[in-house]
Amino acid sequence: MKVHEVTVERGSIRSLVSTNGKIEPIQNLEAHAPISTTVKRVLVREGDHVRKGQLLLQLDDADLIAKAAQAQAQMKAAAASEAALKSGGTQEEVLTLDAQLRNDRNAVDVARRRLDALRKLQQQGDASAGEVSVAEENLKAARSNLTLAQQKKNDRYSPSEIAKVRAEAAQAQAAYQAAEDDLAKSSVRAPFDGIVYSLPVKSGAFVEAGTLLLQEADLSKVLLRAYVDEPDIGRLQPGQKVEITWDALPNRMWSATLNSVPSVVKLHSARNVGEVTCTIDNHDLKLLPNVNVGVTIIVAQLDNVLTLERDALRVDDGKPYVYQVVNDHLKRQPVEIALQNLTQVQITGGLPQGAKVALAAEENHPLVDGVAVKVVP
Repeated sequence: MKVHEVTVERGSIRSLVSTNGKIEPIQNLEAHAPISTTVKRVLVREGDHVRKGQLLLQLDDADLIAKAAQAQAQMKAAAASEAALKSGGTQEEVLTLDAQLRNDRNAVDVARRRLDALRKLQQQGDASAGEVSVAEENLKAARSNLTLAQQKKNDRYSPSEIAKVRAEAAQAQAAYQAAEDDLAKSSVRAPFDGIVYSLPVKSGAFVEAGTLLLQEADLSKVLLRAYVDEPDIGRLQPGQKVEITWDALPNRMWSATLNSVPSVVKLHSARNVGEVTCTIDNHDLKLLPNVNVGVTIIVAQLDNVLTLERDALRVDDGKPYVYQVVNDHLKRQPVEIALQNLTQVQITGGLPQGAKVALAAEENHPLVDGVAVKVVP
């Protein structure tokens, strides 16, 4: 019968996990419109290299300036109310209460002296009991008025009034801070050296609050996020070599190392996957954010070992074997194997280097131990 022939050779073999992934920027700016307004100026173009602190885009900030001024006025009013809390009221209220306290103290003093005088006269028979009783009631009323005035000064505001003033102060402060933040966001500056890779708006365009204005990234190093199918996760270890390819540049390959192994499995496009990441040196800036790439993770690699084409390997009852070609006859030869991938298998016993192994050349003629064969190309 006719057979093809393959040779046991010494070489390298790799065990791989092949999947897909996506490129993400590590250092990234996404600028969004803080309010609904008009784009006043766009000072860069998509693809421009920019420096840290450079002004990239400016929004019409007239409404924001007015809002900030209004919030500042509210904050000052709230501060005045808080100051009034501490001092017991406004200056006019404090002066009025102090004057009332002086008048009430004087009234108590006058009522006390009058009562003392009437009691002495009563002892001499020159004042009646009724006059003394009226004087006592007058002193009691004067003291009551003084106590009320002192309470007004010491407890000028109720707990609910104090809480309201403090809440208004906090609200005014928050409104002012928000207005200042929005005003700062109306002028988009580069927070680091990088490339403007997305610029979906133009000068004069009206944008709603939250609209994406611009994206900038430092693309000298990018992040690969790859999606490994659940059955392959157990083969991964940090530090394994990763090879990345992109269909847009078919003759280019990038290398990286695995940062970590997945700690959770999640659903991604109808696949149960674990996410792995690695950092890629992208000094020539060829890899762009959000592109889909091919990913090959090298989970094992052995050099200078005996290898054989995997198609020549057979397994019977869990025991591997091959049909070796010896003196133009087939010999069923048990073998020991280790690492294997889709095309190769490592031979660790049973065959020497240079041994010839048969592959069936005719579809309907299976290989049989001991049969004579003719090797064909």
